[in-house]
Amino acid sequence: MRAGPSRIIGEMRRRPLPFVLVIVVALAGGWQALSAGGDGGSSGGASAGDSATATVVRVTDGDTIRVRVGGKEERVRYIGVDTPESVKPDTPVQCFAKKASDFNKSLVAGRQVRLVQDVEARDRYGRLLAYVYRKSDGLFVNAELVRRGYARTLTIPPNVRFAKRFSTLARQAREDGKGLWSAC
Repeated sequence: MRAGPSRIIGEMRRRPLPFVLVIVVALAGGWQALSAGGDGGSSGGASAGDSATATVVRVTDGDTIRVRVGGKEERVRYIGVDTPESVKPDTPVQCFAKKASDFNKSLVAGRQVRLVQDVEARDRYGRLLAYVYRKSDGLFVNAELVRRGYARTLTIPPNVRFAKRFSTLARQAREDGKGLWSAC
């Protein structure tokens, strides 16, 4: 006999712990599939909104970090933002790059962060793509970089969940002459 929705809900009310464990394991499995690798654009089994807690082990530049997540070190590229280049091979250090990198360090170096996925899990370089939130206070790092003028927007579909928000923040930073908008 097949269990209908009302029967499943009844079971959840009588014995909630097993159902909660199934949900937690399913979410953890989604992130594990994501961090296990990818083909530079596929979702790797993850879906938009999947998240994981990680520890920042190194800040590469203004929009890229290295984290320890699930016992593995991963490169993470912030979704929706772009900071001036400071470490790109064959590219001179760009205006405001060092300041953007230093500001990113002040936000996340050595801290725990929550990584939240959008549609695509990885970029063509194999880096995890994520919206990054500081675990201690929930600060939305991607947005803070744009709001304070350390980053411009970079919208690459299908990862567009916060594109309008970032655009509004960038316009305000530019109008106020914040960060790179006054220096470059």
